[in-house]
Amino acid sequence: MNLPLKQLNLSQLADTPKISTSEYDREKIDIGIVHLGPGAFHRAHQAVYTETAMNLSGGDWGICGVSLRSTTARDILVEQDNLYTLAILDKKVSYQIIGAIKEVLVASEQSNEVIARMAAASTKLVTLTITEKGYCLASDGSLDLNHKDIKHDLANPTSPVSAIGFITESLKQRKLKGINAFNVLSCDNVSGNGEKLRRAVLDYAGQFDINLQEWIDKNVAFPNSMVDSITPKTESYTIESVSKAIHLQDNWPIQREEFTQWVIDNNWQGERPDWEKVGVIFTDDVEGFEKAKLRLLNCLHSTLAYAGSLAGYETVFDVTSDKYFYQFISKLASDEIIGSFVPPKELDVKSYSHDIIQRFLNPNIRHLLAQIAFDGSQKIQMRILPTIEDNIALGRSTKLLSLSLVCWFEFICCALKEGKEIIDPMANTFANIPKLLSNDVLEVVEAFLSIESIFSQALKNNIPLKAQLVKSLIALRLSDVKKINVLIETLYE
Repeated sequence: MNLPLKQLNLSQLADTPKISTSEYDREKIDIGIVHLGPGAFHRAHQAVYTETAMNLSGGDWGICGVSLRSTTARDILVEQDNLYTLAILDKKVSYQIIGAIKEVLVASEQSNEVIARMAAASTKLVTLTITEKGYCLASDGSLDLNHKDIKHDLANPTSPVSAIGFITESLKQRKLKGINAFNVLSCDNVSGNGEKLRRAVLDYAGQFDINLQEWIDKNVAFPNSMVDSITPKTESYTIESVSKAIHLQDNWPIQREEFTQWVIDNNWQGERPDWEKVGVIFTDDVEGFEKAKLRLLNCLHSTLAYAGSLAGYETVFDVTSDKYFYQFISKLASDEIIGSFVPPKELDVKSYSHDIIQRFLNPNIRHLLAQIAFDGSQKIQMRILPTIEDNIALGRSTKLLSLSLVCWFEFICCALKEGKEIIDPMANTFANIPKLLSNDVLEVVEAFLSIESIFSQALKNNIPLKAQLVKSLIALRLSDVKKINVLIETLYE
């Protein structure tokens, strides 16, 4: 059996140039970043950019990963000196041992230690990947004061449970001690993520300390950012294959495609790692990059997740390898997505779209459609509905977008009828709408459109759109989804 992946065992790594290790002294760097939510994406993306920047320029940018509740990352990584392997699975396969994470804490068990780390003068930056649910926002974008975590934190500000509470309490302590504020950088796949996080923190601080709210408003930058790299979750086969390849036992490796992108607003204050030297784009048009990603990569991903699942496919590679599904998403991109928004001047949107679809055809990345299908009620509001709205406003077609949307409708309906678990924050809502079990397609469409937390009144009341959705769902239920080319033809009759 292999020796465990630990600092003292790195000399036992497989003798191959495809495995790289840290070029800085891990013992000498200090922690400069606290990251809330050290899941697979952070470890495959932001931590890797930081690792590469320290390899190039040094600096005290070690990372303290903070899991808000789960103990898994801490319990596994502490046994590996917080080292783990990044497996780049593309045309060429390579491995990198990442050493940027120096510490992992669990907030639910170590709240005092977390606040102390965030309040320390050495911490210059707090980053987050906590998903949109962690922002605790109401439907109008303000902080949801009735959210159970926020109610808890307002009553117990020095022992918070939410990311918002931890950020605010640690900033409060820095203010009291005369320590400069840290910047707060959201890395979540959320439109306007920095602005949304800023509002949540300011709303929270304003509930008990107006002076603190004003200090945060003046001193803390909340840049918007956009991140991208297809990162399937770690499975047992990942652990086995990586451990075999590196000749050390790594119980928490991650896998990722070679492509990676990170775009950050220019509105920065204070220090940061030399990210711009290792590929991070600092721009005045994060929104343009964000729209390109949400509408091309993410919209196509969700479309494949629901349509492909209905057709019995398991992975992105599997469904994209079907020539008819390949043609479907290519046509969806060219005919209804490109042209729905103004891309940033730095981006050739047609080439970007083509490259995205080619990324889906990477046979070494086993990206499960079921994983992409999680939390659809939230994802479609960012990935599909805005494009439909903009196309309607521009007088453009929504035929294929409507098909994409009704594939989600049918995905939910089938799960309800078959008694399958729906992993979605609105799962209970769906279960309590009897009309979603109806064989009357109009009833089903109207039932979905009536969910006010998902669909705007403008979409609900748009008669042509409703008619298109009804037509699409009828065609879907009457067709063999695997013959999606025939299904699409019916929509153009």
